[in-house]
Amino acid sequence: MDIYGSALVTGASRGIGRAVALELAARGFDTVATMRDPAAGSGMADETTGRLEVRRLDVTDRTTFDLPDDLRVLVNNAGVDTEYLPVEHADIGDWRRMFETNVFGTVALTSAAIPTLRDNRPSVVCTVTSSSIIASVPFFSAYRASKAAASAFCDSLRVEVAPFGIRVVEIMPGPVDTDMFRLSTGDMDATRFPRYRALADTAGELRRAHADPRVVDPAAAASAIVDAIVDESGPMRYGCDPVSHELIDLWRQSDDETVFALTGQSLLDQVAAEADGRTGV
Repeated sequence: MDIYGSALVTGASRGIGRAVALELAARGFDTVATMRDPAAGSGMADETTGRLEVRRLDVTDRTTFDLPDDLRVLVNNAGVDTEYLPVEHADIGDWRRMFETNVFGTVALTSAAIPTLRDNRPSVVCTVTSSSIIASVPFFSAYRASKAAASAFCDSLRVEVAPFGIRVVEIMPGPVDTDMFRLSTGDMDATRFPRYRALADTAGELRRAHADPRVVDPAAAASAIVDAIVDESGPMRYGCDPVSHELIDLWRQSDDETVFALTGQSLLDQVAAEADGRTGV
């Protein structure tokens, strides 16, 4: 992809979004870093030698949508999460809030951007989902469901806009060192429910042993993401860290039951083995 015109990134106040906006600017795009509170990005223009502007944009409020006339890259990164709870104890209000941003906001902004992206083709819609949708991760049902919906949205959008010269890219991060990642570390929220404590404890231990030590810096993830954006010959789905690369490879090489056996079932087997060890069975 030739680099000219504008790129717009949502949720760019911190984490992956901020790093991607800075990387796009460094690569040569006129970059618009958007966020609900522009004060959070007040120093971003000084962090790059490229051209970067900070604007207010809330994906749940169409009145804040202000797209550059030369827009060629839209990065749907804005997202929220909530407590990671058993479905039995789910707060449906939290689910609705999450879908409002992670799904409906993504759809609304992309819909508004398509005419401009079509006029400036070749162009790209890049949506950040999560590699957690591949694995049977307990207590992540709300977050995974919202990201899986966004992933399915990418599948259909890819077919619809291909004739217009718009390419669709989905980024499926694993552990990246962001505020959201750090808030999800430690004991899982589900440990406060006795019936789910053993499963939550084991899931937390496995994460600390196998995922957390492999966390990558946002700048490294952003470099991989922008590589995917400009790679016209690549697939739709990309990882941006070692864990996500492995999960995507597993997904592409296996059927659903194999993926479950290697993720969800192996976790359940470990919980059962630990329970047997405690009871002496």
